Amino acid sequence: MILAVYGRMVAAGEWRDYGISLLSDVAVFSIFRRSAEHPIYRIEKRPKLAARQGQYSVIGMDGRILKRGHDLKAVLRILERKLIRAVE
Repeated sequence: MILAVYGRMVAAGEWRDYGISLLSDVAVFSIFRRSAEHPIYRIEKRPKLAARQGQYSVIGMDGRILKRGHDLKAVLRILERKLIRAVE
């Protein structure tokens, strides 16, 4: 699901690179506008939070949690809203 959203955003010209980090307590998919800068979004999976707020979260460039939940598809919807723009 993550790569499907990533592919649509790359095709739209919004994103250019990604990185995957697997740590002992979290898996992180980082999204970059250019490869030589900080990630604009991080999608994290923290299994320890599954019983609380939800194990999936989308985190912005400034560190704020944009969306958190139990369902990955629902959490990723916040990124797809960025793709919808008004056409003039």
